[in-house]
Amino acid sequence: MRNTCKILLPVAAVFWTSCAPSHTPDDTPQAASNPAPRILPTDAMADPLEPVNRGFWVVNRGLLVGVLQPTGRAWRAVVPEPARQSIKHFARNVTYPGRVVNHMLQGRWQGAGDESLRFLTNTTVGVGGFFDVASRWDMPKSDAAFGETFMHWGWRPRTYLMLPVFGPSDETNAVGIAGDRLAEPFNYIDPLQYVSAVTSFNRLSATTDEFVRFAESSADPYADTKIIWTHAVTPGEPDMSLRGPVDISTLETLEMARVRPLNPDFAVQGRRMNVRIDSTGRTMPFNCWLQKQRAPLVYINPGLGGHRLSLSQLSVAEHLYQNGFSVVTTTSSFHPEFMSRASSAKVPAYPPVDRADVLAMIEAIDKELERRHPGLFGERSMVGFSMGGFQALQLAATEGSRPTGSMQFSRYVAINPAIDLHYGVKELDDYALAANQWPQSEREALIDNLFLKVVKLAREAPGPEAGPPFDATESQLLIGLSFRMVLRDIIYSCESRHDLGVLQNPVSKWRRDAVYQEIMAFSYEDYFRKMVLPYYQPQGVALADFKREANLRSYTRGLASNRKARVITNDNDFIKNPSDMSWMNRTFGGGRLTVFPNGGHLGNLGEEKLHDALLKALR
Repeated sequence: MRNTCKILLPVAAVFWTSCAPSHTPDDTPQAASNPAPRILPTDAMADPLEPVNRGFWVVNRGLLVGVLQPTGRAWRAVVPEPARQSIKHFARNVTYPGRVVNHMLQGRWQGAGDESLRFLTNTTVGVGGFFDVASRWDMPKSDAAFGETFMHWGWRPRTYLMLPVFGPSDETNAVGIAGDRLAEPFNYIDPLQYVSAVTSFNRLSATTDEFVRFAESSADPYADTKIIWTHAVTPGEPDMSLRGPVDISTLETLEMARVRPLNPDFAVQGRRMNVRIDSTGRTMPFNCWLQKQRAPLVYINPGLGGHRLSLSQLSVAEHLYQNGFSVVTTTSSFHPEFMSRASSAKVPAYPPVDRADVLAMIEAIDKELERRHPGLFGERSMVGFSMGGFQALQLAATEGSRPTGSMQFSRYVAINPAIDLHYGVKELDDYALAANQWPQSEREALIDNLFLKVVKLAREAPGPEAGPPFDATESQLLIGLSFRMVLRDIIYSCESRHDLGVLQNPVSKWRRDAVYQEIMAFSYEDYFRKMVLPYYQPQGVALADFKREANLRSYTRGLASNRKARVITNDNDFIKNPSDMSWMNRTFGGGRLTVFPNGGHLGNLGEEKLHDALLKALR
């Protein structure tokens, strides 16, 4: 599993930004006449052993959470960073024979020579390899393994495997792992067999926390990992050229993939707690970072499908915490974790119900925190992104009409909120079909090339000044597909908890490929027409009610009069229609509106200027 972390996590950040708006109806039913673009290539890895693989995933996750994560933290606390780096350098140096053999088997004589020179340098000048002198002297580094060699010889992986301990793989790389182990000198020198365990544990300890965070925040990390793995092991170099003009809005939106906490250990430095939700009788997790002295408390409400451990939330939480706030991160009402634990509805989508469930969760958290830490918190504020911002503004507009004793906030700050949910979700549905702009004869190859681009970018980690090399169709497709996968998780969660009779394939916990393929053909419009409307209409909620509640213009008077409401947005946000900006200027006068010219949809969330605007809005 450690071997794939460097690729899986950055690619996942591109695919799941979790910041889109929710859905609202159109007056005209729209059938899914155009199927969603495929997510996997035509020759994607089959998963005939899915139930067994998912079982091994559960075992691996248990090992990560129950054993490797706590022991890894203890290891990092006891062993200084320079010592851990020296162990890492030694482990790479001593496994030189396997690399040089694979370079030669692939006919890569330059790579074999480079690695031989590095080995000689680090073994002598680097004191047995504990110091990476070769890298300091800018000697080229070139990795090679047996799985790569097998693919070089033409053995293409076809079957996805989840290996115990080792994690994601396929038949080619599984055999390659055996070859890699046989090539390690550790196996043939008795004293080094114990050293091998130490070096392996040292490598694992560096990535376990982040992989656990990814596994916890994803609604189905097994399926997500399988998709990423399929593209990560696809051989070949992508064509990085652009076929057409770029779309600045969506291109800047993809910059959200770079947003993460400055301190990689920030997530584990907080506390995970649970609170009971009265409406469901179940416990709901949340994460918090509390100041030692009395401080204002900020609740962060994410966008569609966002999780309390999403990197975007952690980045903002870290900034607020460093500036003296206590912070709580929550999970979106459209994430399966919330849907199964805190949602009072079988199907999320009706704004009054969803925002009431969010408020009920925050009120329960607030009571629990006050019970445990009386007097530690000052004023409470709510910060929301996108859909979370939409809900924050609706709560601000309805503050005066809520029951007596309902929680009050000193600030409601919405970052890139959707104004008209129908407009925003229509954009997402259109983006998911962006590949239809390509000629049909070239479409499959161009989609494959797009994913190869993503993998290459994840591996190379371009500098901060390098923009994503995607044209308009590519950037729109990446965003559209990422939120089709959010919709996949929403629909699957609804059907697995309450059989609504919408899906033809059986909803199974252990075998999901078929039902996922069926769900991926659903647009957000289909979700509303086939699931949301039939659920709410018998309760007296008409189509007109949805249209009214899905547009913040319906709350203009309440938002204009509530001076505690603040908005931070970007002028080129693609989920805004052309008239939204003039409405915001009229509604949020008196310095309550901050507009940046660029950033797309949350693409500048990690920038200092936005953080400064957020602090100003809260203070």
